[in-house]
Amino acid sequence: MQIFVAKLSPKTTKNELKDLFAQFGEVTSCKVIMDHETGLSKCYGFVEMPNENEAYKAIVETDETVFMGSELQVKKSRPQATPTKPVKRDKPRHFSPRQENHTETEHIESEYIETESSNPI
Repeated sequence: MQIFVAKLSPKTTKNELKDLFAQFGEVTSCKVIMDHETGLSKCYGFVEMPNENEAYKAIVETDETVFMGSELQVKKSRPQATPTKPVKRDKPRHFSPRQENHTETEHIESEYIETESSNPI
C-alpha cells in the first residue's frame, strides 16, 4: 500500500521517514519529494508498505503526530492519474479571430451618439 505523508519538516530525509514507518512493518520504498529548481524539500513524501494491515496501523499511529518538529498528516495515497497521450492530428488546427458583428457595434455607437447630443451639458 502506498502512503501519503504531508507536512514533513523540511529537514526530514527519506531514511528518517523510512525509519519512522519501519517501526510498523516492512517498508519497500520511501521518498521525500524535492523541488527540482531549489533542491529543497516540498515537505511531503510517499512510503510503500506491502502488508496492508501494517500500513493501516502505521497510518493510524503516525497521523497527527509530531515528527521532527512538524505535525504529520498521513493517509492512504490515492492512485496517480494515468497521463493521457496527446491526440495526433493529420492537419494542424487553426483558430481564426472572432468575427465582430458590425451591425451590433454600429447600433451601439449610434445610440451613444444620440444620447450625447440630446443631453446638453
